[in-house]
Amino acid sequence: MGLLDRVAEARMPRTKDFVEPPFWLSDGLSLPLLSSTPLVGDTEKIQHNFEGYVQGAYKAGGPVFAVIRVRQMIFAEARFQWREIRQGRPGNLFGSRELALLERPWPGGTTGELLSRAIVTADLGGAFYATTADDNGRFGKAATGPGQRLVHMRPDWVTIAKTSRSGDPRALDARISSFIYQPPPTGNGLRQPDPVLLLPDEVLYFSPQIDPLSQFSGMSWVTSIINEIRGDKAATAHKLKFFDNGATLGGGFTAPADMPPDVFKTYVALFKEHHRGAGKAYETAFIGGGFNPFNTMADFKQLDFTNLQGRAETRIASAGGVHPTLVGFSEGLQGSSLNAGNFQAAARVTANITMRPLWRMFAASAQVITPPPRRPDGSVNDQANLWYDDRDIHFLHEDATDQAQIRQLDAQTLRTLVDGGYGPDAAVDFVKTNDLNSLVGSHSGLLPVQLQPPGTGGPQAPAEQTAEEKARSLVEMVQKVYLGVGTVLSVEEARALLNRAGAGLSARLPSDLNGSVNGQAGVRA
Repeated sequence: MGLLDRVAEARMPRTKDFVEPPFWLSDGLSLPLLSSTPLVGDTEKIQHNFEGYVQGAYKAGGPVFAVIRVRQMIFAEARFQWREIRQGRPGNLFGSRELALLERPWPGGTTGELLSRAIVTADLGGAFYATTADDNGRFGKAATGPGQRLVHMRPDWVTIAKTSRSGDPRALDARISSFIYQPPPTGNGLRQPDPVLLLPDEVLYFSPQIDPLSQFSGMSWVTSIINEIRGDKAATAHKLKFFDNGATLGGGFTAPADMPPDVFKTYVALFKEHHRGAGKAYETAFIGGGFNPFNTMADFKQLDFTNLQGRAETRIASAGGVHPTLVGFSEGLQGSSLNAGNFQAAARVTANITMRPLWRMFAASAQVITPPPRRPDGSVNDQANLWYDDRDIHFLHEDATDQAQIRQLDAQTLRTLVDGGYGPDAAVDFVKTNDLNSLVGSHSGLLPVQLQPPGTGGPQAPAEQTAEEKARSLVEMVQKVYLGVGTVLSVEEARALLNRAGAGLSARLPSDLNGSVNGQAGVRA
C-alpha cells in the first residue's frame, strides 16, 4: 500500500457509511421535466435530474428563468467582511487578507460571479458545493500550493456520505462524514474518473432550502411549482398552436354525406397546404365542394390566456421569494403597484424575507473554508464571524427622504446622548451597533441642569485669584479707569472703584498730584 493509499484510508470514516439520497429521489417524482429512479438500498444515484431542471424549467421556462435571474442579480451584489462579536452582540465590519479567496475565487473571477453561480446552482440543484484546489492537483485543506482557487462541483455529481456509530443512518448520532465528488464516465472509452473524497470542513456546502424528508440534503424551490411550470408551458403551446393554425380559432367544415373518402382527404390536404400557418393568416378562403364552415368558439378572448398565465407567474414568483412587480409579471404590473411607495415596499419585502437570509446562510457556509482573521500581533481572532456587507447594494437603498429621516434620527440620538453626559465616541458606537453596552463606562459624570437638584444648578462662585492674577487685573482696571476720569467718572468715583478692586489708595491724593489731576481731564498716576 502506497503513501497516498494510506492517507486516503486514514481519511475514511471508521464506521459504516450511508448515502444521503437527494431530494428528487426521496420525493419519488415522475414528471415530464424530471427523471427519477427508485431507491435501491444505500446507494441511490441521481439520474440527470439536475439537467432536467436546467433544461426543462430554467432554459425552456421563461417565468422560472426570470425569477432566478432577479434573485441572481440581487444576490451577486453583496460582498463579505468580518464582523466583530463583542459581548454576544455584533460590532464593526472589517476586512482582512484571509478574504482573498472569496474576493478572487479563481483567476479573473469575482465575488459577484461566485455568488451568481452559487444561487443559480442551489436554486436548481438544491445545493451548491465548492472546495479549494491548487496547481499541484490537491484539493481541500491540502491545496496550499500555487494557483490556489475555489472550484465548484455539480450537485448531481456529489454524494453526501453520513456515518453513525450505532449503525443506523436515521439515528440521532448520524452526521455527515464526507462529500464524494465523482463525475460520470468520459471519453471514447468511457473511463470512470476517480472519486474525490472531501471532509465536511473542506467543502462550502450552501443549501438554502431544506428538504423535510432528509437529514442534511437540500431541495430546489422549483420542485414546488412543477405543475405551474407545466401549465405555463401548456398555455404557451396553445398560443403557438393558435398562430400555427392561421391565427384562427378552432373550427371545422361539414362535408356532404355522399362525398367519397378519397375526395375528402384530398380536399383536407389542399386546404391545410394553402391556409395553415401564421404567414397565411387572414387570407380569403375559397371553399367549394359543398363544404360548410363553422366556428367552435365565438371569440379568442374566451381562452383568457393572460389571466391564466398571470396567476401561474405569480405563484412561481412567490415560490422563489420575489415580488411579481420586481420580475415584471403581468399581475405585478396592475393598478398602483408601480407607484414609488408600492415598488419600494415590494423591494423591501424581497430583501428582508429572501435576500438577507440567503446572504447570511451563504456567509456561514463560506466561513467553513475561509481561514479566520488574525490580529496585529499574529494571533487568531476567534471573536469574529464572516458576514455580508450590503452598504453598497443600490437595490437596498431607500429613497432620499427615508435616508434623510434616518440620518436626522441618528443625529438626534447622538445629541441626546452627548448632552446627557456620554462620550461622543461611545455615542457614535451605540448608533452604529445599537448595543447599549457600548455606553457602559463612558459617562463623564456631568449632568444637565434639568437633572440637578434645585439650588445646585446655578452659576458657580469664582475661584480665588492668586496675587499675580490680582495684580494683573488691577493694572488692567487702572488703564480703563484712567480713560474715563473727567468724562464719565470723577476722581472720587475712580478712587472708589480702584480701592474696591484692591488698589488701597489713600482718601486724599498728594498736593502736587492732586493739583495736576484737578487741572487736567484724566488721572496721570
